[in-house]
Amino acid sequence: MAGSHEQTRGPLWLRALPFVWAALLAMAMASLLARLYGQSPLGMYRLLLAGTWGSIYGIGQVLFKTTPLVCTGLAVAVALRAGLFNVGAEGQLIVGALAAALCGAYLPVATPSVLAVPLCLVAAFCAGGLVGSFVGLCKWLCRAHEVIVTILLNFIVRAVMVGVGGYLFLRESVHTAPVIDAAKLPRLSTILPQLHGSAVNAALGLALLLAVMVELLLRRTRLGFALRVVGQNPDAAAAAGLRIGWIQTLALTLSGGLAGLGGANFVLGYKYYYEDGFSAGVGYLGIAVAVLAHNRPLWVLLSALFFGTLAQGGLAVNAMVPRELIDVLSAVVILAVATASAEVRRLLPRFQQPQRDDDSRDARPSKPPSREPEPTQLPEPPLDEPEATDSVSPWAAR
Repeated sequence: MAGSHEQTRGPLWLRALPFVWAALLAMAMASLLARLYGQSPLGMYRLLLAGTWGSIYGIGQVLFKTTPLVCTGLAVAVALRAGLFNVGAEGQLIVGALAAALCGAYLPVATPSVLAVPLCLVAAFCAGGLVGSFVGLCKWLCRAHEVIVTILLNFIVRAVMVGVGGYLFLRESVHTAPVIDAAKLPRLSTILPQLHGSAVNAALGLALLLAVMVELLLRRTRLGFALRVVGQNPDAAAAAGLRIGWIQTLALTLSGGLAGLGGANFVLGYKYYYEDGFSAGVGYLGIAVAVLAHNRPLWVLLSALFFGTLAQGGLAVNAMVPRELIDVLSAVVILAVATASAEVRRLLPRFQQPQRDDDSRDARPSKPPSREPEPTQLPEPPLDEPEATDSVSPWAAR
């Protein structure tokens, strides 16, 4: 985890070079693939921009697809800060969305919005956090690796959803009953009429608030400090008296809760019910969002916006090239960011950050020897030893 801190040192433009490198490499790969399909790269880029940031509707759809990526990206980033790799954000997202849908559907119709919406969000957070805490307990008590447990839980959750669907879903459908009106999040088109038709809703504000809160948690609280210490050096944390298993369980619980909140974008702000297969790999894409953001909560916003643009752009360019081309570009970006740091240091060695004083003194070249020999220092004649004073111990005087 120390590598994520190394990425944040130095001037801002130097820290942005890995992202520029990744973008240029992705554009080159996209141009090559477009040529292989017999299409013009410039035409593909023009169509991608027109379908995303070239219209108000496209902007709204980009923000809509960005919202759950922020939640899953934050979930993975929090776990990585604690030295854990949460691959189960997909399953935690599904469980959180189902809990929010059931809570919103079975609330009394007369429940006010100020109570219904928080209750649904709390249900989503608790459901996702429960799955995350199970992973943490397995790691703490059974010494099971969190990657294996989270991967298996994703399959278990999918299988359980198929089983309980026969009892929870409406007849001859793959979704639950709709939530009450008080539990629905308003669309942003009610504020900006230009966004009419877009699915972006108030869950976007919730995602922004979560990013700020997670940033403050990691930087300004004792829990955040403990998470960072455990992630950077578990042995030193254990020597300092921190309970590693307890802190890692808390980290995975918080990570699962954040992933569970990502379902509110679809359940409370778009369809108003839980639908089987709604996630479409958003939980797995959160891993890419966190990696691109170097586990920084505020950087997750920009990283999620980038992948949200690619997700919406894939629909826009589907008329020219297969939509899977965007998945290839996403993979290229992740690989480029993962390897760009060493590449930048190799290409620009003179812009490296100076090391610590101890390292710099060791690395500083020694002074070349002078051609003229230094004069020999003759020993001075011995002086009479001074008498022992009171400040000298009797043993030393003898």
